[in-house]
Parts: sequence; C-alpha cells; structure tokens
Amino acid sequence: MKKTPRIFTPVKSFAAIIDGCTARKDKVAFRYPVGKEYAAVTYEDFAARVKTLAAGITEMGLAGARIAVIGETSVEWVATYLAVTAAGGVVIPMDKEIAISEIEGLLASVDAEAIFFSPTFRDKLANAVSSHPTLRLFVPFEKKEDDTAENVVAFADIMEKGKTCVESYTFPTRDTEALAVMLFTSGTTGSSKCVMLSEKNVCSCVHSACETVNFSDRDVTVSVLPLHHTYELAIMLASLSYGIEICINDTLRHLMRNFAAYKPTGLVLVPLFVNTMHKRIWDEAKKKGKDKLLRRMMKISNGLRKIGIDLRRKLFGSVLGAFGGRLEKIICGGAPLNPEMVKNFEAFGVQICEGYGITECSPLIAVTPYFAPKRASVGPAVPCCESRIAPMGQMSPTGYEEGEIQVKGDNVMIGYYNNPEQNASAFTEDGWYRTGDVGYMDEDGYIFITGRLKSVIVLENGKNVFPEEIEEYLEGIEEIAESVVVGRKDTDGETVLLTAVVYPNKDIFPEGTDEKVVYDAIWAKLAELNKSLPSFKKLKGLELRETEFEKTTSRKIKRHLVK
Repeated sequence: MKKTPRIFTPVKSFAAIIDGCTARKDKVAFRYPVGKEYAAVTYEDFAARVKTLAAGITEMGLAGARIAVIGETSVEWVATYLAVTAAGGVVIPMDKEIAISEIEGLLASVDAEAIFFSPTFRDKLANAVSSHPTLRLFVPFEKKEDDTAENVVAFADIMEKGKTCVESYTFPTRDTEALAVMLFTSGTTGSSKCVMLSEKNVCSCVHSACETVNFSDRDVTVSVLPLHHTYELAIMLASLSYGIEICINDTLRHLMRNFAAYKPTGLVLVPLFVNTMHKRIWDEAKKKGKDKLLRRMMKISNGLRKIGIDLRRKLFGSVLGAFGGRLEKIICGGAPLNPEMVKNFEAFGVQICEGYGITECSPLIAVTPYFAPKRASVGPAVPCCESRIAPMGQMSPTGYEEGEIQVKGDNVMIGYYNNPEQNASAFTEDGWYRTGDVGYMDEDGYIFITGRLKSVIVLENGKNVFPEEIEEYLEGIEEIAESVVVGRKDTDGETVLLTAVVYPNKDIFPEGTDEKVVYDAIWAKLAELNKSLPSFKKLKGLELRETEFEKTTSRKIKRHLVK
C-alpha cells in the first residue's frame, strides 16, 4: 500500500478541534440509535452545542473547575469533555463499570466539584447528591421534573443558560501545559493511580494519530470502546479532526446489528473484539460446511495478489457482509494480536495495524505504518515522541537487545496526582518515562513488545521469561479461550515450572465434558507447542479453571488475581 497525504484539521488545542468541526458545516459527525431508528448530528451542530455548553458552564461559575463525566458513549458525553476543557476546566472521565462507592471516593480524592452523568447513574448518585464532600453540582443528561434538589441542574438547563450568552462567548486562552484531564488507571496489577494530562499532552497525541493512521473524511467508524479510556478518547478526537462520520454503538448485544446498519469502513478496537470477529468468521464457515473452501479461496486470492490481481472484495464479500460489507481497516491496541490472525484478515481484505500506548502517554506511543507494516510489530514511535530500549542483559530470539521501553515527548503526562513516590519511580534520572513494558527495536526503529516487567518470571538459571510472549502462542490454540502463564515452584521449592492456567473454550468442550478429556486435549496441544519453544520457555504444567479470568473494563486480564 502506498503512503497517501494525511488531510485533517491541525490539532493544537481543544478549541481548534471545535473550530474545525464548525468549518465542516452539515457533514454528519455522529449517528446513534434511538429505539430501532438512528439519529444524526452534523459537525456544525455539534460544535455549536459544545460552545453553548462551555458558555453555560461559565455562567454557572464552573469555568476552570474539576468536572467529572460518566456514562455510556453519547454526543452529550463528548460535548461535555470538550466544553469543560475548552472553557479552561479540568475534565475527569470516569469508568462506568466500577462500584459507585469507589467512584465517589475517587472524585473526593481529586476535589471534583461537578459531575455530568447518563440516565443509568441517576439512582446510583442519589446518596452523593445529599452527602458528597466535594461535588456541589450534579448534571443529568436527561431532564426529569422530579429533580428538585438545588444542586441538581439538568444538561438542558445549562444549555439554556449558555444560549443567553453564547454569541459573545469566546474560549479562554489557557496554558497548554497546565492540568486539563485527570484519569484513573485501571491496571492489571491492582493499583489505581490518577494520571494528570495537559492540553498539550492530549492534542499532541491526537495530532500524531491523525498524521499516522490511514483514515480520511470519507470514512465511517463505530465507537465501541468505553470513552473514559484515553485510547478511545484520542481516537474520538482524531476522528473529529479528520471529519469522519462517527457511529455510536449502544450495547455489545446490538453490535452486529449496528455494524449492518452503519456499514463502517474502519474500526478501532482491542484484541478481544478482533478475536471475536475472527472466531465468528470461522464459526459461520464451519456451520455452513465451507471452512475448507474458504481456506482454498484464501490461497488462490493470495496467489493472485502476488501477480497484481486483487479480487478480495469480490471473493470474500459474504465474509465481510457480517460487519457491514465495507470494512477495510482496523486499528488495534491494548495487547498483542496473533500474527496469523492479522494475516487472515489481510487475506479477506481488511488491514490491521497494531498500535501501542499507555494512559500516561495520552496514550499513543507507536503505531504500525499502513504503508510499511512489519508483522508482530507495533511500529515506530509516533511524531510527538521518541522511544528507547533500556538494556537488561537479554537478547531477543531475533538478535536484538531486549529491555524496558522508555518514552520522552509532548505526549508524556505531567505526573501522578498527589503521588510523589510514584512520580519519582516513573521517570529515569534523565527524564524518560518508564513504561514498564519490555521489548526491542529493530534497525528501522520498529518496536516489538515481549512482556511486562511486573509479570516477568525469573527462572533458577537467571533467564527472564515474559509470560505474555507464550500466551500469544496459546491464543492460537482453539481449545483455549483464555490463558495466563505463571511460574509455579516445584516440590524442591526452588525450581520454577512454567505453568499455563487455562479457561477452556466451551464451544469445543461443552458443559458436562469430562475434565480429563479437556486436560488431555489441551496438554497434547501444549506438548506440540513446546517442540517449537526454546528449552527455558517450555510449559511444564497445566491448570484448568471453571470460570473466565477477571478483567479490567478494557478487557485485559487482572493478572495479579491469578493465584
């Protein structure tokens, strides 16, 4: 694929994003479900809503305040994020999946003054309305007549206040390096920290995303991931800067129906969704007895492509039909993807570009170039930052020095809120952010991730094993739904045995299947895998579990809970 010009509104500030939306006038910005129908909001209308809301927030005396937003993805949610920040305030996107008591505690810990919320949080926040120590204003997106408390003011009412002064309202000039966004991490290690980001952090990341991914104003995407994650937020803001038509998915239950209705050309996902899509393709093919035919067609198509004939859209139209029929590209981040699966999607006519990021880097660090991909790599660092490998005395199987991935640039956070100890350990003496991820870089600067420092298993011979690397192989075994590799002590108490903790695939082993049958079938696959692994990475044990692993809201397994 050739490199093409990136055409988008330069992303220098939140106000610039809004101005760019205004310039796009009647182009559709958002589509979203309303019952069984779909409504639309134009770019110009969305920009007007944001400016009116910012004026209303200012009239309420909240310009510059710390304001939380929580709930399902909606136009109101995105408008709140932009209005709060463009008005000079600090926005606090909250995870809608965590317990309400924890939400209240986290907001008190950062002195949040107001919260905007979707209808699903009306009852949950009832106690906070009467007793929260810092929240003084509660703003439901949906107005109800029985909202009689003085500190409850509906979103529509704030918009009405904004309408009275929006003509004379201008976005204030703010220090782009000052605090603008506060985010609570929900890591796989059990700790939760408050990350502080500036307008410069977020906008540099969004600008870099626009410069490096293969999207344009002709694209249609579906917003699937939770908006409180920096990953989805950055993509949302980049999509607005590109002029993309953004379609909102209401629930996972309706995802396939919404794909059929929206007919997306591009998606931004985490591996869980890509894995599910891949599984659906093959499950449907097997159900119809066409899986062998599909593999033959893939071979024929790949052969034709080598001589310049590309018939993928015709040959695999029925495969792509399940996702609306127009899907061309997927950006995937959050965890490694099986390279074979990436290859399969490419064969169907869908390019997958893997990216890499972390909340503390706003979040984008690297993304695979669409015009020069390398299998299993997350690509080189994006334009707003640079990366390096801090050696740890170990070589990758491909001959490159492995070590911690460290980052420096405009996307790197201000720091953790009220956490001097974590701030001290998060940066090197020369100012580079320590990601905690381990990997290597090739001679072209492409990053390959092999694991996490915190999850490394140290063997008795001093070798370091990163379980994620082995789990990537396990992902390709159809009998395994989910897995975590751990180190277990042998009976001598010293020797570390690499053990796969596995949740079996219930489609392969339905309820009632004898556990020994499951164990033997999976162990046979592990024994086969071991033949291709270096001796120190071979799996020596297998443990089965009856339930799925507990996960974060970004669908990563909480590794620290695996005992």
